[in-house]
Amino acid sequence: MGSKLSDRGKRHDTFYKRARKEGFAARSVFKLEEIDKRYRLFRRGARVLDLGCRPGSWLQYAAKVAGEGAPLVGVDRTPLDFVMPNCRVVVGDVFDLAPAELVGTLGAFDVVLSDMAPDTSGVRSADQARSEALFERAYFIAEQTLAPGGNFVGKLFQGPDFQKLIKHAREQFSEVRTVKPEGSRKESIEQYVVALGLKRSAT
Repeated sequence: MGSKLSDRGKRHDTFYKRARKEGFAARSVFKLEEIDKRYRLFRRGARVLDLGCRPGSWLQYAAKVAGEGAPLVGVDRTPLDFVMPNCRVVVGDVFDLAPAELVGTLGAFDVVLSDMAPDTSGVRSADQARSEALFERAYFIAEQTLAPGGNFVGKLFQGPDFQKLIKHAREQFSEVRTVKPEGSRKESIEQYVVALGLKRSAT
């Protein structure tokens, strides 16, 4: 699973070093690992969609836990720096891609992931608004592509619409939690919305 290591932070912290040692593409893998261990997102053979998949560590983790042969689809504006078996990478903008394009011939997904974040401007309100827009798009894609009982995890900066978005998710999923994993930097305003058990089939 070797690839060019990527880290958004300024320092090589313990998560960065551990990711490098274990062959993951970024430290963010341990955020997903913590969420998965808490809520058991994946089953063996799960069909997984990863939105904003670059640099690839979440796909690497999904491949590890879903097992050999589990079909994966990743989406990003830039291709990965390495090739993953059983993974189709769609290069494009999530706002331009139709959900049906992502499903392809696989059928509905069991898990939809989004670690997408905006290019930050330093203006908190603007960054929150952009994060909310990305989250809403990821959530829409999840609603359209998840199988009944499927799970969704999406990153969201805490902003004025945070509670409204959580309320909407609770209407569609059996259980919704918000998590700030240990791998998140202390100064970060990011949260992960974990929505488990889609109540209806994908449309």
